[in-house]
Amino acid sequence: MKAIAYFQNLPATDPQSLQDITAADPVPGDHDLLVEVKAISVNPVDVKIRANRKPKDGQPEIIGWDAAGIVRAVGAKTSLFKPGDRVWYAGALTRPGANSELHVVDERIVGRMPQSLDFAQAAALPLTTITAWELLFDRLRVLDNAAPSQGTLLVIGAAGGVGSILVQLARQLTGLTVIGTASRPETQAWVRELGAHHVIDHSKPLTEELKRIGYPQVSFIAGLNQTDKHFAQMAEAVAPQGKIALIDDPAAIDVRLLKGKSASLHWEFMFARPLHGTPDLIAQHELLNQAARLIDNGTLRTTLGEHYGKINAENLRRAHAFIESGKAQGKVVLEGF
Repeated sequence: MKAIAYFQNLPATDPQSLQDITAADPVPGDHDLLVEVKAISVNPVDVKIRANRKPKDGQPEIIGWDAAGIVRAVGAKTSLFKPGDRVWYAGALTRPGANSELHVVDERIVGRMPQSLDFAQAAALPLTTITAWELLFDRLRVLDNAAPSQGTLLVIGAAGGVGSILVQLARQLTGLTVIGTASRPETQAWVRELGAHHVIDHSKPLTEELKRIGYPQVSFIAGLNQTDKHFAQMAEAVAPQGKIALIDDPAAIDVRLLKGKSASLHWEFMFARPLHGTPDLIAQHELLNQAARLIDNGTLRTTLGEHYGKINAENLRRAHAFIESGKAQGKVVLEGF
């Protein structure tokens, strides 16, 4: 099968950083699906792993954690899918990624693809949807209840992949007032379009921006990027007994800033369930199916931002470089081999 892989950790601008290769077709295990990959998207995790995780013994490393495709074969102990089903999923960090024509994945972390989307539109969503859903409902424990509430949610980095779906989930499925941050006119417009009640500029002090719009404190904060830079402001802005959830990798933060308010800090890492084989692994299958229903009934929309053409090393290198620039709005997808 065709695949894109790396052999050493190089900058995305280096022609050797991602290479077109031919690899053996994978064989599904008992709980696996063999999927013909039709479209993929690129996430910050792809960039981090390409730059930092060393391939084993000179073997090619195939990455990529977002795919939409068609089931071609199923393992002996599967029960959720059959050949021919259209599926979408993010996958597991401990297994080869989906930047390949064929891919094997545990069916318990796979969902039925939304019927109203094409493969590229669908591939934009799984990893960010799982992240945003788990962050909002499992970590922050916000109620899936659209009744108006006094609560407020601040989403830092609301125009990116996770932010683009988190803003929609919070606006459509909860009664929270949603405040998104974005620093450029075009990204601010995108966040408003996705449903944020207010948009503030994270290139300015967050506490000042929040006071300007009449919300000096917020119940919940989703820190999606630059937490090193923003954490002191987040600690100041979170309400007493409020909650903060992070997804990025800050070098150092002083959690003692939260003690005086009895505020809590949560991490969201959507790979945790498959990484540790948790008893509730199938929750990712269920939430992807629920998200598909919400897309098909018009509640949520795809967050596809840029289509970079066919799935090959040259286009994937461009996508990695764009993600590294920090200027992505929505998601970058590639489609077809």
